[in-house]
Amino acid sequence: MNQSRPKVKKSRALGIALTPKAVKYFEARPYPPGEHGRGRKQTSDYKVRLLEKQRLRAQYDISERQMVRAYDRARKVEGKTGEALIVELERRLDALVLRSGIARTIYQARQMVTHGHIEVNGRKVDKPSFRVRPDDVVMVRERSRDKHPFQVAREGGYAPDGETPRYLQVNLKALAFRLDRDPNRKEIPVICDEQLVVEYYAR
Repeated sequence: MNQSRPKVKKSRALGIALTPKAVKYFEARPYPPGEHGRGRKQTSDYKVRLLEKQRLRAQYDISERQMVRAYDRARKVEGKTGEALIVELERRLDALVLRSGIARTIYQARQMVTHGHIEVNGRKVDKPSFRVRPDDVVMVRERSRDKHPFQVAREGGYAPDGETPRYLQVNLKALAFRLDRDPNRKEIPVICDEQLVVEYYAR
């Protein structure tokens, strides 16, 4: 089922392109969908924080419950809670499959994981929320490698624009990558003012 239309609408509503396909639509119509999309909107502090939280959730395609759990873990980490939250989300298996260039979108990455195509340290993992740790080796399982999406990935068809994040060591020919260390917030390609998200949950 082609979900490009809802993804495009969601992208325009949130003000960020959630898929490569959404980018061109978003550039053509950089305002929210609907007949009042271009009208002036009243914005409260609450609404600004809510939108920022929704934008972050959408970029990782997670539920509110998953977001709250990640926030609760981030609060226990020393340092800035907002930065810890982004790092926490970035260590999800589906997020790193996307960053490595094995998947084109977060939605495809999630599907690859849930369908049992991915292994971590030689063991099949089918939970997108699995938290990858430094030195974990993630690869496409042997029996899945001939499938079309992985052949495209092997040739660099889904490789991210610009550099692969420095916290990953990627070998696309082998359909494998390793998390070298915990990411730094400034290296994570997510559009978010995380302080607003923290303020939303701390209210």
